[in-house]
Amino acid sequence: MDSKELILQRSNEAKEIFLPNLSADPVIFGFDQNQLKVLLLKMSYRHQWFLPGGYVKKDEDLDDAVVRILKERAGVNAVSYLEEFGVFGKKNRSEDYFEDFDETLFYKQRFITIGYYALYNPSKIDLTVDEYSESCEWIYLSELSHIEMAMDHKEIVEKALLTLREKISIKPIGLNLLPEKFTLSELRKLYEAILGKDLNRGNFYRKIKKLGILEKLDEQRKGGAHKSPDLYSFNKEIYNKALENGLISW
Repeated sequence: MDSKELILQRSNEAKEIFLPNLSADPVIFGFDQNQLKVLLLKMSYRHQWFLPGGYVKKDEDLDDAVVRILKERAGVNAVSYLEEFGVFGKKNRSEDYFEDFDETLFYKQRFITIGYYALYNPSKIDLTVDEYSESCEWIYLSELSHIEMAMDHKEIVEKALLTLREKISIKPIGLNLLPEKFTLSELRKLYEAILGKDLNRGNFYRKIKKLGILEKLDEQRKGGAHKSPDLYSFNKEIYNKALENGLISW
């Protein structure tokens, strides 16, 4: 069955299962080689890149739908932090992609989509490819200008990044992006990748330690050419309280 036939077949099923006119598009950020990545699917139909989004079942809460969609479309399990950040509803945002189909296609309706973002360590996700896609990959944000993204999904990624930059001043970042043990330099590079600018090393270290979310370990990172740096981990209790209540200072 080719991709167009599959879409036609699934359309009739979708009309019975999903709410009309409402979808969800999660932006999954990862961090690797000191750069931010985003999880994307390359669709078999028209070979464009998509966020791993989907539709909301008629008997399903929206947040539960996003968790299900991520598992079904990309193999993402155990969603520990997921936050809604925007609504996207320009006319024809989704209809034009399906211009080869007639108006009865479920997917060719006008869809208002809810944007979510989540943070993950790419090494902890065993990616899978769903029946609509030819690949599921982590793409560096720096490479997005060189690929063709469908609909308004590039705009959604850009809005998610802006939201992440705003949140970083009031919420802790890093628990789901860094390994369990990390150096202060690695944490600083994560913040720099998110903010898109260099940070003063001394000021950053003083501020991040003042927050109380780090625990210094009796271990060092081995193998470098210079002095072995100390390793840290997050105090998860304090970190989670900061997620709920915001940081006291930054």
